[in-house]
Amino acid sequence: MNGEKNLDILLNSINPHLYDGEFVFCTLDEKSYRDSELEPLSMFRETEGISVVIDKKVADELSIPYSHVWSLITCLIHSDLTAVGFLAVITRKLAEAGISVNAISAYYHDYLFVPVEKAQSALNLLKKLGK
Repeated sequence: MNGEKNLDILLNSINPHLYDGEFVFCTLDEKSYRDSELEPLSMFRETEGISVVIDKKVADELSIPYSHVWSLITCLIHSDLTAVGFLAVITRKLAEAGISVNAISAYYHDYLFVPVEKAQSALNLLKKLGK
């Protein structure tokens, strides 16, 4: 099942949702990751180590270091992985408002990690994209 590719439809149907909770990006070496039994929201192997996105509470409980705390906004429109310009428009609008974003695209949706203190502003801005 393919998602939406049309940029106008994507933006008009963005349907952003702010998740409860706070998230952090951390890095672990391969052995530490295997031994940790973590169930990260996201994981990516980089040459320098394994990057994980986990709940801040878990990182605190396990004393895993991190540098920033993020809120998670999901665009509930099913965007096709080959859609052109969707994230570019979103990240440009957030940048114009002074909001940093770390975006992760999965099969069905795009996920935007924004600083906790700017989450509501980001959500409001994304809702305006759909009007």
